[in-house]
Amino acid sequence: MALGQTVGYTPFMAMKLPLRPTPFFGNKNRAFWRLQMLGWGGAMLLRALSSLANAQPWSFLIIVLIASITGFSISLILSVIYRALINRAPLITWGVTAVVLAVAVGFYAFIDSWVISLYRTEGNSGFAQLFLGVFYLDLTLLGAWSALYYAINFYVQVEEQNDQLMRLEAQATSAQLAMLRYQLNPHFLFNTLNSISTLVLLKQTEPANAMLSRLSSFLRYTLINEPTGRVTVAQEVETLKLYLDIERMRFEERLATEFRIDDAASPALMPSLLLQPLVENAIKYAVSPLEEGATIIIAAQLVGPVLRVTVSDTGPGLQPGTDPSTLFGVTSSRKDSTGVGLANIRDRLAQAYGENQRFEIGERPGGGFMVVIELPFEAREEAPSSRVSAQQFVSQQR
Repeated sequence: MALGQTVGYTPFMAMKLPLRPTPFFGNKNRAFWRLQMLGWGGAMLLRALSSLANAQPWSFLIIVLIASITGFSISLILSVIYRALINRAPLITWGVTAVVLAVAVGFYAFIDSWVISLYRTEGNSGFAQLFLGVFYLDLTLLGAWSALYYAINFYVQVEEQNDQLMRLEAQATSAQLAMLRYQLNPHFLFNTLNSISTLVLLKQTEPANAMLSRLSSFLRYTLINEPTGRVTVAQEVETLKLYLDIERMRFEERLATEFRIDDAASPALMPSLLLQPLVENAIKYAVSPLEEGATIIIAAQLVGPVLRVTVSDTGPGLQPGTDPSTLFGVTSSRKDSTGVGLANIRDRLAQAYGENQRFEIGERPGGGFMVVIELPFEAREEAPSSRVSAQQFVSQQR
């Protein structure tokens, strides 16, 4: 019977580009001027080619240049007005835009007609004819420019809103991950301080001091890691050994451990302090109830593109008739005293990896309890000199 949900994994390779591409609208001011130059330069080129194709003299290109400069200047004024209108109510935005555009086109056509009339001193066309002739051309240019201005700015606004939404979702996820991990610390502290208190009451000063020293080292080391950060399997195992040193002060030879960590799995990344509540759960329900104690086995291996981590014990396992799915609830027959242990880990994995993870619990072959975690394999390459292990950290603190 499947106790968890297995999701397929798709391996991928990350390519490192020599140059990091910059979004075109990353700098909106620079993008505006680039589009201005490109757009009006293209319009001037088309008008110049059209004039030459209609057998206009080369001197007419001066008229084309003046008309392009005029349109360029008017569009700058329109951009200031449109920028003030774009976030207003739709009725105000489009109503005022229509009025402003009509005035701008009329002014543009008037200047074009006046310049052409000065150039054609002997022409038969009157000013009104010239005005109507260039009005439709100028309306097309400024109308297309206005449409593009609003379209591009609306697109940029939508992209910015999407980016902001993604940032907020990432912040919410980070906050939830931090909350889930911080739930573990009070429970662990309660158990350890309770043990230290018991040793003090029994006047076992040296074991109490040793446990307090180990607790201090463990907490100092865990505090240097971000709550939402990830560590390598090797680092997680070393942190786990610090925790087991504390618990071994209580249970002595009753607590036996085995680490089966493949070399290929050591650099794989996983959420920090993910295994500690699983081991704590095994100690509570496998080691503590049995007079002879139990063995806790922590294994990690690569299965294709998947990191598989297993935490199992040789304890009594599940009670007869227990449904493994109930272990995530507060009425579980095997859970930590706060009711957040297994459910906490499941939620952390779901937040960090979505559906690209597997969390399965059940009976261990040969007796006992077992938890299987599968994550997409990701490795972080670090220089050996820049990595500080848990044992090195403890030695530095001493």
